[in-house]
Amino acid sequence: MPAAVARGEREPLLNIGQVLDRLRADFEDISIPKIRFLEAEGLVKPERTPSGYRKFSEADIARLRYILRMQRDHYLPLKVIGEHLDALDRGLEPPAPEPVVPTVPTVALGSDGLPAPESFRRTDRLRLSRKELIKVADIDDDLLGQLEEFALITPSATGHYDTDALVIAQTARELADFGIEPRHLRGFRAAADREVGLIAQVVAPRKGRDAGAAARAEEAVSEIAALSVKLHATLVKAGLRRI
Repeated sequence: MPAAVARGEREPLLNIGQVLDRLRADFEDISIPKIRFLEAEGLVKPERTPSGYRKFSEADIARLRYILRMQRDHYLPLKVIGEHLDALDRGLEPPAPEPVVPTVPTVALGSDGLPAPESFRRTDRLRLSRKELIKVADIDDDLLGQLEEFALITPSATGHYDTDALVIAQTARELADFGIEPRHLRGFRAAADREVGLIAQVVAPRKGRDAGAAARAEEAVSEIAALSVKLHATLVKAGLRRI
């Protein structure tokens, strides 16, 4: 407890600039507009001077730290954070937040343990920022830069990354533990492009203008892709026996 409070004195209040200075060391992206936005959302309620200036207490700063930490470390939406704060205000303990991070959807596997056709029909709307991809994949910016340099990962037009980018980044990190660098993976990119080109040639004549033809072509793509991966994996497995 601050000495001033222990003596019954009013604790000193801070202006918004001073609050920003206190928080910036732990939260690089914090800004005055961000603090004002959180106030507008009713998550923090600083006092106001007669002139309308905001004045923040230590409790307000602790509240801001909680909000920012829940957003950054647990990806909690403001609505949920607000419910947590309400519980705290009423003397309750909010639920312990689980790490909420984007995860890779379950891959459908066949009886042989290889990706089934359903895996290639999987679609999702995962959109990660660069910072989120680095955090979730547990890589550094340098590794991501190399993966982009060798066209193993390409962000979308909006600068976001999808599930495939996440899987590639995680796999590249695991390969790096064996001394295999992104520049060594260019052959994988080239081989994949050749397989995609072959599948495109086979499926192109099957495409039609009606929805039925398009659906059949999509199904053929999934089937051929699964067979292609199965063949590739088996060839690698057979080749390893000769080492």
